[in-house]
Amino acid sequence: MSDETPKPPAKDPMKSFRGVMAGSLIMEGITVALALPVVAKLGGGVGSLTGWSVIVIAVALIVLCGFLKKPWAVPAVLVLQVALIAFFVALPAVAILGVIFLGIWLWLLWLRRDVARRMAAGTLPSQQQQAG
Repeated sequence: MSDETPKPPAKDPMKSFRGVMAGSLIMEGITVALALPVVAKLGGGVGSLTGWSVIVIAVALIVLCGFLKKPWAVPAVLVLQVALIAFFVALPAVAILGVIFLGIWLWLLWLRRDVARRMAAGTLPSQQQQAG
């Protein structure tokens, strides 16, 4: 029976992983929105181009939660990270958020790749035969 291909897990690990990504997007959207007082004080005000850009990025991060099944969602998230880092010229405090969350997203993508590799090899705990 060792010639059989690994049976797929009972639960879809990628579905669970989308939940982790959605939670990360929500936390990031809230964190970016909490930068608005900094924009109001140091970045020319919330009504400035900087303020509106931060608002648009925060809303886009939260809206992307509903599109994580789409193949373009992760590249869109990474583009938003780069957009936050681009604030380095106007408001370095917001750019620091972009750098921190880019690191988090790169780590999440590495984890997703590792889970997919282990799932293909049949080595996930949910793919193992239960003794008994």
